[in-house]
Amino acid sequence: MKNVLSFKFENNGEDTVAILPCVDGMGLDRLVTDFERAAGYGDPAGGYGGLVPSFYRFGPLSSYFLGREKPVQGGGKGEIYVLSCECGEVGCWPLVAHVRLHQDKVIWGGFSQPHRPRRNYASFGPFEFERQQYEQTIEDLVRCHGVD
Repeated sequence: MKNVLSFKFENNGEDTVAILPCVDGMGLDRLVTDFERAAGYGDPAGGYGGLVPSFYRFGPLSSYFLGREKPVQGGGKGEIYVLSCECGEVGCWPLVAHVRLHQDKVIWGGFSQPHRPRRNYASFGPFEFERQQYEQTIEDLVRCHGVD
């Protein structure tokens, strides 16, 4: 069974909107926080939040979420930030994933926390989305919320 991607929008200030990816209706921030807690990653850590397009030049979100923009950490094709810090800055405490495109599916895997390179996220995900649903969700994000 494939996962379903959606987005939730959070106002982080007057003109600041954060885009929070959700997998199967659950915020990715909560999913990864639960994973980290269960894995015993209790060292000082930031809190996760949604992506804030007004804070970082992701490029067109329609191609960014397909992994077609420049890798965010230099880790290869398809590398994107899927979460930022709770403050909205991707440089503070991001979650990185690799997007792999296939004919009929999109996979988010290879998660990492750049500020804690020893953490092992191999058992977090991967999340596999039906490609048509995934692309439609991204298209709706751009069209309905004007954030491309």
